[in-house]
Amino acid sequence: MTPRRKTHQVMVGGVPIGGDAPVAIQSMTSTNTHDIDATVRQIRTLAEAGCDIVRVAVPEKRDTAALPSILEQSPVPIVADVHFHFQRAIEAIEAGVHKIRLNPGNIKDRKQVDRVIAACRDRRIPIRVGVNEGSVVERSDKDRRAREKGRLASDPRGEMIRLMVAILEDYMRIFDANDFHDVVISAKSIDAGMVIDAYRAVSERFDLPLHLGVTHAGPPETGRIRSIAALGSLLAMGIGDTIRISYAADPIHEVEDAKELLCSLSMRARVEPELIACPTCGRIEIDLIKLVADVRRKLVGIRVPVKVAVMGCVVNGPGEAEGADVAVFAGKGRGVIYVQGEQTRSVDEAEILDALYDETVAFAERVERGEASLTGAAVNIVPPDPLPRADGSIPLPVSRG
Repeated sequence: MTPRRKTHQVMVGGVPIGGDAPVAIQSMTSTNTHDIDATVRQIRTLAEAGCDIVRVAVPEKRDTAALPSILEQSPVPIVADVHFHFQRAIEAIEAGVHKIRLNPGNIKDRKQVDRVIAACRDRRIPIRVGVNEGSVVERSDKDRRAREKGRLASDPRGEMIRLMVAILEDYMRIFDANDFHDVVISAKSIDAGMVIDAYRAVSERFDLPLHLGVTHAGPPETGRIRSIAALGSLLAMGIGDTIRISYAADPIHEVEDAKELLCSLSMRARVEPELIACPTCGRIEIDLIKLVADVRRKLVGIRVPVKVAVMGCVVNGPGEAEGADVAVFAGKGRGVIYVQGEQTRSVDEAEILDALYDETVAFAERVERGEASLTGAAVNIVPPDPLPRADGSIPLPVSRG
């Protein structure tokens, strides 16, 4: 892991972005913003899942009119997403939003752009600007578009990154002319490799905080691979101050996956159980996939980062589960449960789920009372005696040497 690059810090409400601040998680509501109840409900759900900042779309005046009520009820800072109508930006700023998402290039009248910047400067509200691969090529000027398309044909990746940086430089000149520096920037693409290269180039050119994201990522089933490949790589390089994993799905999945990414990189502390499980193989003699899914659902609600391991055999399980606070090794008809390396219970297969849950809750409560500590390191687990095969025979003892 490369140390985080230092950037200019901005404040989005009470959440710092950049500098030495932790990487913040963002998402966006999928409701009509003027539907106040639905929007507030979704904001609260996202916040409870670990979202630090939520963005809402304000394409119409009735959306900005709803902002005061939404802001009053929101547990997290709110960003107003503005694209073409500068008046929506002014209305959102006057309503008290904590940040504006705006691209100056989408507003043709420079005086209107200056008015938005001045309003944000007066209220100390940051602005996020960005470029997307799909919109950087000139569209109005046919001659310029032809030239840019020609250069892209000869060097697609290099020219695309050059265009992204050039457009951001144009935006920054506007902000500099207005003596406004609380800017967050982004440079997105659908291609994970392009995202990595673009943000590396942008990070070398600007010292502003970076909002990481992959555009048009798709549904979670495919989008999470595309997103984690790009964002995980950048974060490991020390690049990125706030992230949004974007899916064509319920935004709760964006927050869950972003949170897991940061936890996996030790960039955010866990506040709930971490579930690990062995891969499926021919040695497994229980329905491991179902058991893991049931355990995952059962653990929801525990607010202690207990590491729980579900292992389908006693061959590799003990070694793979070292470091787990609570573990179960399951075989045909039986499950043996350990708590920090000590065998505590041996139960029938039908009792594994409840027994594992009870042991996890009991251990979490001991941690909360200060009577036990989370492992955080390897635990020496002596394998249980071999469990019987499906045919009732006993396998050879597991080597413990």
